[in-house]
Amino acid sequence: MFCLAAASLVGFAGCDRSYSSPQPKSTGERGPAKRVRVVEVKASPQERLVYAIGSLAACDQAALSTKVAGRLQKIPVDLGSVVRKGDLIAQIEPRDYQLRVQQTEALLAQARVRLGLPLAGTNDTIDAEQTGTFRQTKAVLEEARANRDRVNRLSAEGIVSKSDLDTAAAAYEVALSRHQDAAEEIRNRQALVAQRRAELEIAQQQLIDSAIHAPFDGVVQERRANAGEYLVASAPLVTLVRMDPLRLRLEVRERDAPQVRIGQKVRLTLEGATNVYHGEITRLSPTIDEETRMLRVEADVPNPGSLRPGSFARGQIIVDDKSPGIVIPASAVATFAGVEKVYAVQSGKAVEKQIITGERRGQLIELVTGLKPGDLIVLEPGNLIAGETVAVEND
Repeated sequence: MFCLAAASLVGFAGCDRSYSSPQPKSTGERGPAKRVRVVEVKASPQERLVYAIGSLAACDQAALSTKVAGRLQKIPVDLGSVVRKGDLIAQIEPRDYQLRVQQTEALLAQARVRLGLPLAGTNDTIDAEQTGTFRQTKAVLEEARANRDRVNRLSAEGIVSKSDLDTAAAAYEVALSRHQDAAEEIRNRQALVAQRRAELEIAQQQLIDSAIHAPFDGVVQERRANAGEYLVASAPLVTLVRMDPLRLRLEVRERDAPQVRIGQKVRLTLEGATNVYHGEITRLSPTIDEETRMLRVEADVPNPGSLRPGSFARGQIIVDDKSPGIVIPASAVATFAGVEKVYAVQSGKAVEKQIITGERRGQLIELVTGLKPGDLIVLEPGNLIAGETVAVEND
């Protein structure tokens, strides 16, 4: 038994010596190189953006109202009506104002006749000395002056009495006073003609104002009157808004305010939409709001027809479009536990590099730190391991 046991021990020991456990292969012995696609990191000008939120507003908005009182004859527009500058918005019944024009025309003609002018005409200028009243009183005055002078000569020679001299002097004073009254009457008639002319122009303007026209191209936002209503002066009719261009009103943070200037381009998107619209900064508030610590900025945005005032908007103000920087494909970035990294190819090996990224722009991501121009990085690394042998595929 001892021999068998010893033989058994010897046999087990022999078997143990003949067994050798497999050793792990070195990195260089892991098999064929993994084929990868790479891209070269290159520097290129990048945009620097300031982000802001705001809303769209109408460029112009006007509450149109009546200038004259009267019954509303017609209002051919309604909510959403598109109008052009000069289009009829509303019409007040014009008959009363037409009659007023005729009345003032008659009064003007009467005043012109009294002044010695034709019934009709636009020239109200006249030489006062050529009027009949003025010439008549002037002739009487000259006769009285000649008679006074003659009596004075005769009185000096002792031919006429003192009473005749006084009578001639009094007649001259009366003629002079009448002549002055005539001149004042002519000026009064001239003033009356000017008054009647102004009354006629007012009546004509009121007749024109009985029709309300659009002051600019726009769309009716609200209608506030109906045909048949009697409206007083200044009664509201419609609210008209200009739809193109629109105002983009943004609020920029105080720390970003020094970078914003008039003339910079703006990109904007609307809530719930993917379309991108473009505008230009045209107005800046001179102050920072003390409560919100924001700068009010306005941009003009051409309206292709799909934008509406009041819409919430997110804006990107391009403060620099030639800033040096680096962008890399988003497919080259791997993220694990919040750490971003890429795999660079160096001497045929995959080398892991941690990076810090910035903005994502479509399929590209801005690189802040971690790489330099000329580096080759792996696209779509998948399960690539640091130190693994790689072979670059040629596209």
